[in-house]
Amino acid sequence: MELLDRELDPKYLLDKAARLDILAKTATGALVNIEVQVVNKYNIDKRTLFYWAGLYYGQLGSGEDFIHLRKTITINILGFNWFADAGKYHYTFHIREDQTGELLNDDLEIHFLELRKIAGLKRKPQNDLEEWLLYFNNIQGEEMEEIAMGNPGIRKALTIEQIFLKDKKERRLYELREKAVRDEISMLAGARAEGMAEGEARGIAKGEVKGRADAICMFLDVRFGEASQGLQRKVRYISKLEILDRIINRIYTAASLDDAEAIIDNATK
Repeated sequence: MELLDRELDPKYLLDKAARLDILAKTATGALVNIEVQVVNKYNIDKRTLFYWAGLYYGQLGSGEDFIHLRKTITINILGFNWFADAGKYHYTFHIREDQTGELLNDDLEIHFLELRKIAGLKRKPQNDLEEWLLYFNNIQGEEMEEIAMGNPGIRKALTIEQIFLKDKKERRLYELREKAVRDEISMLAGARAEGMAEGEARGIAKGEVKGRADAICMFLDVRFGEASQGLQRKVRYISKLEILDRIINRIYTAASLDDAEAIIDNATK
């Protein structure tokens, strides 16, 4: 398995938070995209097809034959329940004929893994997949220790996690990202509880202009320090909420100050 770039081609980003968590290629050339979705934005079915199509289409250069297209797999790890069956947490989709079930070809494969359902299982994990899903659910204590003892991959992941959390700067960036996710979940839930429409809830979740600008500037300051002061001033001059939303959806992918500046400039065009 070869790890590839962690971001989609810019032409597919548009104004969505389209960052891939993992993009890899197998020994046979198949592309594998693993994306984690914590918040239910009510579009995961269309979203995964959109990015699957982008990855599949993007394999060919100008004039190349279709024979060079390789299988493309998307794996969606969901922090919410998308399907109704309470006892089934893993769904797999292919392209098949409606009546006979005959497979058109094996190039499309889409997986959905629902973390809430695996957390609700009243038994011990029965395979590696269930162990990893429990790890993603952030279980603690003896249960996690028992899993780690028998799973070298998870044991290594826990070790790396501890090393990561000892780095103050990386920990601060992680906390900022986690806070943004928690805030969105809380605000959406609160707005729905008051009987507001989903569109209104989304507006509350995005917050006011100042709050968004503060979050962006805080990220820039923690990630790039004093060198980002000029860029922070540019952010403060932005008064349109939709522009700040586009920035905040992408700014966490910036690996350098130049990347951050490009994200901000593109969002304001």
